[in-house]
Amino acid sequence: MVWSVLERSLVLLLRGASRLLLALLSLAQSFGPRNVRPVPPAVRPLLLLSGVELARRIRQKQIKCVDVIQEYISRIRDVNPIINAVVAERFAAALKEAKEVDNRIAEGGEDVKSLEESVPYLGVPFTVKEAIALEGGEGCIIAAAGSVMGVGSDIGGSIRMPAFFNGIYGHKPTTGLVPNGGQFPNATGRKAEFLCTGPMCRYVEDLIPMLKVMAGPNISKVKLDEEVFIKKVKFYSMEHDGGSPFVSKVDSELIRAQRKLTEYLEVQFGVQVQQVQIHKMKYAFQIWSAMMVSPETDGKESRSFKELMADHGKEIRPLWELVKKILGLSPHTIPAIGLVITEDLAKANHQSNVKLMNMSRNLQNEFSNLLGDDGVFLYPSHPKIAPRHHHPKLMPFNFAYTAIFNVLGLPVTQCPLGLSKDGLPLGIQLVANHHNDHLCLRVAQHLECAFGGWRNPGAP
Repeated sequence: MVWSVLERSLVLLLRGASRLLLALLSLAQSFGPRNVRPVPPAVRPLLLLSGVELARRIRQKQIKCVDVIQEYISRIRDVNPIINAVVAERFAAALKEAKEVDNRIAEGGEDVKSLEESVPYLGVPFTVKEAIALEGGEGCIIAAAGSVMGVGSDIGGSIRMPAFFNGIYGHKPTTGLVPNGGQFPNATGRKAEFLCTGPMCRYVEDLIPMLKVMAGPNISKVKLDEEVFIKKVKFYSMEHDGGSPFVSKVDSELIRAQRKLTEYLEVQFGVQVQQVQIHKMKYAFQIWSAMMVSPETDGKESRSFKELMADHGKEIRPLWELVKKILGLSPHTIPAIGLVITEDLAKANHQSNVKLMNMSRNLQNEFSNLLGDDGVFLYPSHPKIAPRHHHPKLMPFNFAYTAIFNVLGLPVTQCPLGLSKDGLPLGIQLVANHHNDHLCLRVAQHLECAFGGWRNPGAP
C-alpha cells in the first residue's frame, strides 16, 4: 500500500512519542525501588491439579469441594497483595456454593458418570474478568495458581496476550462458536463479528472440556473429539509480520523458541514445517483498524472509539491529546490515542479504507486455501517477551500479532514454550482454519509434554 505524507508523518510521530515515553519510563524505573516481592510457588497439592482432575476427585468423594475452595481463597490472599489481580471477591458465596456441591454429592442421587456428563466441572473454582480491558489480571491470577481456569473475551488479543505474558494457555475460538451474550459492554454490529469468548487455563487438558461447556449446542460445529495425528498435520511457520512500521521487531529469543519448535516437530514426527511469507500480514494493524470502523451490515456508521473515550463529554482531539500525553497531562493512554488517530485516518481516507477491507477478505481466502482442514500456522503471540509494568502502553500497536486473527475469524491457541534466559514465558500462536479448533488444541496437548507447559512461579 502507498501511504500519504500525512499518514507517514503521523506514524513517525506516534513511534517517536512512544519511544520517548518508553525511555523516560525505563529511566524512572531504574531509579525506583527494587524490593519487588516474588510470587511464592504453589506447594499445596490441591493447587497443582487441573480442573478435570479436581472435578473427578470431587465427584468420586476423594476430596471435598469446600477444601478446594478454601485452598484457593488462601492462595488468593497470599498472592493478591503482590499481583493485585483479583479486584472483586466473593469468598463467602463461593464457600456456601461449595457446601451445596458437597451435599449434592453426599446425597448420592446422581452417579459419577451422569455428573461428569451434565456438570463436568462441578465444584471447580474459576475466575472471570469483571470489567473491560482487565484480562491481564485474569491471566495473572491463573498463572499464580490463584485460580484453576478463567473465562476471557478477545477482540484484539485479550485472551492470548495475557496468556502469553503469564505462560498459560488461552484459546480464541472460531468466530461465533461461543456466544458472547452477558458481557458488558458487549460488542455490537460488525465488532461483534470480531469478539470471541474463550477459555484460559494452566493445564492444556482443561481447554477442550472448557470449550465444550462454553460453546453449548454450537459445539457440534467443530470436531473436538476427533483424534489428531501430528504426522498428518501440515505445518506452516512465519517468524515475523514482514516489517510493519507500527509494531516492534520480534525478540530474538522468541524467534529461537519458534525455530526450536519447528525442529522438534520435524525430528519427533518427521513432518516438514514449511516457512511462508504472507505479505499482507505486514498490514495487520491497518486491516484490524479499518475493519473495526467499517460500516454496519445495514450501512450505518459504527460507533467510534472517539465517542467512547469522550463518554458523552467534550470531543477528543487526538493529536492534542498526544502532545498532552508527552507532557504528562493527558488521562488517556497512548494506545487509546493511537486508535483514535487511526480511526480518523481511516474515515478521512475512504479509498484506503476500502482497500484494507478488500485486503482483509483476500487474506482470509489466502489463509483458508493455505490451511485447508489439516493445516496449522505457527506465528508469534507477541513481538516482545513480557514487558515491565506500564511498558505495553507505550508499544501501543504490538497487539497486531493477535488482532489480525480476530478479523479473519480463525481459531487460535496460545501455547507456552518454556522460559527465556530471564525466566519469563515464551510462547507461540497455533492457528487453524475455520471450525478446525481441534487441530490447534490437539497440537497444544502434544507440546505440553515437550516444552513443559505452565511453570509454577518461583519453583526451582
